[in-house]
Amino acid sequence: MEINVKKKPDLEFQAFYVFFLIASIQIGVGILGVPRIVYLEAEHDGWISILLSYFYIVLVVWTMIYILRQYKNADILGIQVDLFGKWIGKILGTIYLIYFTIGLLSILITYIEVVKVYIFPDMDNYILGGLLLILAIYTVLGGIRIVVGVCFIFFFLTQWVHLLLIQPILNFDILHFQPVLKASFNEIVSGAKSTSYTMMGFELLFFIYPFIQNKQKTNKATQTAIGFSAAKTLVLTVVAIGYFNASQLTRREWPVLDLYKLQTFSFVERFDYVVVAEWMMVVIPNIVIFMWVITYGAKRLFQISQKTTLYIVAIILFICIILISDHFFIHKIIDLSSAIGLWIVYVYPFLLLPWVWIKNRSRKRKGNEKHAKA
Repeated sequence: MEINVKKKPDLEFQAFYVFFLIASIQIGVGILGVPRIVYLEAEHDGWISILLSYFYIVLVVWTMIYILRQYKNADILGIQVDLFGKWIGKILGTIYLIYFTIGLLSILITYIEVVKVYIFPDMDNYILGGLLLILAIYTVLGGIRIVVGVCFIFFFLTQWVHLLLIQPILNFDILHFQPVLKASFNEIVSGAKSTSYTMMGFELLFFIYPFIQNKQKTNKATQTAIGFSAAKTLVLTVVAIGYFNASQLTRREWPVLDLYKLQTFSFVERFDYVVVAEWMMVVIPNIVIFMWVITYGAKRLFQISQKTTLYIVAIILFICIILISDHFFIHKIIDLSSAIGLWIVYVYPFLLLPWVWIKNRSRKRKGNEKHAKA
């Protein structure tokens, strides 16, 4: 397995598009319930938890980019093989693929559940699940540049929904945030930890980095994306806490959808129907990105063609979608994805950093010895 990725020039894209990839994957189904989850941990100080989470992610992203810049054109799969050897590196890479597969499954089953609760309660899972997987297959077969294009277009097509927050903002009660800093430090940290599932997605950088043309601008694009996602999460959380009282917020599974539901028009009685349908444009970029990473990773690790992996993973996910319909079990899948991601996304880059330093020193020492002999 080559450490550095050898790719065709027509597969590359500008660092400018990294913003849309990261922002698209971070804003998914998780954000629909994050105000409630944060409130359960830190109550009305949950907004502080989101800020704390953002600053921590800034450090994680900086660490990731530092690691990537120590190589010419490598991804995390190649870096792990270089640091730990072929077998351990491939095992660690396989863990990444398992994590992305579980994450993709959690996105699919969560969105299907949202659609069933709000629009079609009697709909069979396989109908919507099959349609989403067909769209994912069609997109991923087009390659990484098509995936980037989908994220770019759908990003702009979904921004209008934020105008629907006007009604809850007008009925906002600032007293819901008093007294400030009522939550303890541990509760605020727990609130930040609870946002881990929602804020995941920037780990994608470990896989797309070799395909970026102007790599020197990657840090700026990535940091801007996570800043945008954090700001969006913060605004939705603040509006939810300011509008709903404590009992109302804790009873709602997806308070963000209930905020959009408040806006009414003479020609549409239930606007949440429109928002849930529109949210498919938020979910599809998530699905195609995750699917591309899985197929790309399988090709890098095991030399399996992306097309073969694509069909196999789609069939496995389709079977899982049919079998998983219980609300409790869906939450177990989400919790599993969050637990694995907490270590892989938020902790692992810091554990990897010392190994990179050691490897660099070893290379410099060997280089100096060769130079001295010459």
